[in-house]
Amino acid sequence: MVHTITERNKATDFYVSGQIPDFSFTNQYGKEITNSHFAGKVYVVEFFFTTCPSICPIMNDNMKKVESALRGKLNFGIASITINPENDTPEVLKAYAEKYQVTHPNWHFLTGNREDIYQLANQGFKLYTASDAEAPGGFEHSGLFALIDQKGNIVSRYDAAGNPIYYYDGLNDEQVQWLITDIKSMLK
Repeated sequence: MVHTITERNKATDFYVSGQIPDFSFTNQYGKEITNSHFAGKVYVVEFFFTTCPSICPIMNDNMKKVESALRGKLNFGIASITINPENDTPEVLKAYAEKYQVTHPNWHFLTGNREDIYQLANQGFKLYTASDAEAPGGFEHSGLFALIDQKGNIVSRYDAAGNPIYYYDGLNDEQVQWLITDIKSMLK
């Protein structure tokens, strides 16, 4: 699909690529968290798994940079959704959050029904996730972060040529800085 500059959200100057689908998962404390929990907040969504031997540690180190830059902002949140719910129970996710010294009260590590998670990732966000015995750790997924505005829209900035980037590369330091800048702008 071709998107043009005329599709810009004039109020925020962010590209709106869609609405966040409804979801309901369990966080690291065993509490049910839904998309309505984030209503009125700016938040970031990522798909990962705790035993990932490749990109997840980099993604979550970068997500820690986002958390640190937005410390104390209660109108901001993070949803880290596992793609390996059979292993990543609330207890495992809690230990993982502790390992990363997560302190923000709105950073939720989420687990739930595998089918629901994969449908949210692949159809809802259009972010590829799959089980693959040949892949490192047994799963494939992107290293992308989705930015969600206060109205539940998936949004992104435009690149220098005026094209939307759609998602922020969680493995790229420059794009992580863009994400931090954009979140701060949205919270003003």
